[in-house]
Amino acid sequence: MKMESGGARATSALLSLLVAAAFFLRAVHAKVHYYDFVLREKNYTRLCSTKSMLVVNDSFPGPVIRVQKGDTVFVNVHNQGDYGVTIHWHGVKQPRNPWSDGPEYITQCPIQPGTNFTYELIFSKEEGTLWWHAHSDWTRSSVHGAIVIHPGEGTSYPYPTPDDEEILVLGSWYTADVNQEVAEDLVTGADTPRSNSYVINGQPGDFANCSRNSTYRRVVDYGKTYLVHIVNADMNAELFLAIAGHNVTVVGMDGNYVKPVMADFVMISPGQTMDVLVTMNQTPGHYYVAIRQYDSARPDVTDYDKTNATAIFMYSGNYTAPASPLFPHSLPTYEDFVAADIFLAKLRSLASAEHPVDVPMNVTKKMYISVEMNQILCPNESCEGINGNRLSSSLNNISFVNPSTDVLLAYYRNLTGYYTPDFPNWPPTMFNFTQSDLPFNVTVPIQATKVMVMEYNEEVEITFQGTEVLNASENHPMHVHGYSFYVMGSGYGNFDNVTDPLTYNYVDPLEVTTIGVPKNGWVTIRFKASNPGVWFWHCHLDRHLSWGMSTAMIVKNGGTPETSIKDPPPYMPPCQASFASYIEPFDETDRIKLLSS
Repeated sequence: MKMESGGARATSALLSLLVAAAFFLRAVHAKVHYYDFVLREKNYTRLCSTKSMLVVNDSFPGPVIRVQKGDTVFVNVHNQGDYGVTIHWHGVKQPRNPWSDGPEYITQCPIQPGTNFTYELIFSKEEGTLWWHAHSDWTRSSVHGAIVIHPGEGTSYPYPTPDDEEILVLGSWYTADVNQEVAEDLVTGADTPRSNSYVINGQPGDFANCSRNSTYRRVVDYGKTYLVHIVNADMNAELFLAIAGHNVTVVGMDGNYVKPVMADFVMISPGQTMDVLVTMNQTPGHYYVAIRQYDSARPDVTDYDKTNATAIFMYSGNYTAPASPLFPHSLPTYEDFVAADIFLAKLRSLASAEHPVDVPMNVTKKMYISVEMNQILCPNESCEGINGNRLSSSLNNISFVNPSTDVLLAYYRNLTGYYTPDFPNWPPTMFNFTQSDLPFNVTVPIQATKVMVMEYNEEVEITFQGTEVLNASENHPMHVHGYSFYVMGSGYGNFDNVTDPLTYNYVDPLEVTTIGVPKNGWVTIRFKASNPGVWFWHCHLDRHLSWGMSTAMIVKNGGTPETSIKDPPPYMPPCQASFASYIEPFDETDRIKLLSS
């Protein structure tokens, strides 16, 4: 017995030594990078008109951050604009470091004009493509950029090393001042603006007015394979993307590897990123990269942006250039939900020895969260939204209200009065969530700052349930900060807690940070609450975020310094007045002043 015990101790010690050695080697190879982001206004001309908008380092989209797995980045953000801004590092898990996550009034207050703040980005397990963007009002429409994370030292891609790479950032263009328009709409209760065009790397492309000469072009070489990093930085639309004459092989999503999937188009939701391989194997010529909206709302709602934004891949070499590039006929139509579903159903985690999955199997907390469109009642039906009321949205009938001090600071300093830790695990009322013409009493939410609370290392399962409240169902890309999660299963209709779990994928479920809740359907996710801090949950359609479809998640400390929130940095931006929001108490005089101005 003593010999076995000693052997066990020796084996345990050896394993601990090997783990420590591996950690030390990773730490030795990890690099530290420094960036300066300068926010200031700059004039841009698109669609025949010029406007001034806030950008980073005079570029739209903004600068690319390039790192290797496990690196650390410090970004000093200098705000030379006219209003407060925060930056979020989308998909970066930031272990124990919510102080640098970025969403305003959740983990910090805005960086005010004339000041600066340095973010510390801690990369851990992420590999592939992520992105960064403003996380205050709708400024992310112009303040965003890609993050490219290459494999760490001594490792490689789980596929043949590509010959080159390309970055395609998909975005929205508004001809007017979108923040001003949104601020007005949130006061009057009206719907928020639709984009005037989609853009690829900041340009609308050949089919938009006054845009043909500025279409984004990339010269490619015959026979080479390109790793294309795709970011959907669009504000409010899921997008189809296809490359004329070329298939793509999807190999990564949201900073994680997936089993290779060959396709002649992809569908990507706002907030999501995708890595695809493209081999240039066609007759030398010019080929459009095209995007258009995938619209999952009611068929009779047709006021969405119908732009076909384009870029061009141009083969190098001597040949007669075509009169016009080839357009991708594989690009699905706007409302082709069958094509979208077929594509999404193919996506699975790589689940290899080098990139394993670790699905939580001992769930201790289950939540069922209804995702709803709502209305907030106005006196005498005096607002400009549905039924003379204000448009709204909610999770479990709670429409989130931004506090005056960020939730993280209030939690860390044990301040009371800024939030309550009682976000419900279930909807307050159970009904047929996918039924049309639901009664009035389920359309009005509670306005509150209620947050989830998780124990450290708790294994969590959440089922998000889409609803037909106000006959306004559509896909909702739900995003979590500080974590990725496994997509266990999804389907249409109301979730059945007896039969639907039998369909869960425990072998190779997709691991992402953003997933679409199907129109009038459900999706179930799992994760382990192993990253202490305050983390934001929200729909990545910004109109829904503005209306309250969000909440915060507090993950408690684990009891040791290594499992607890890091100490805050010496300086955090102070809190001042927040961005105008409909969720503030209704004031009829505000609306009258706005409408008369």
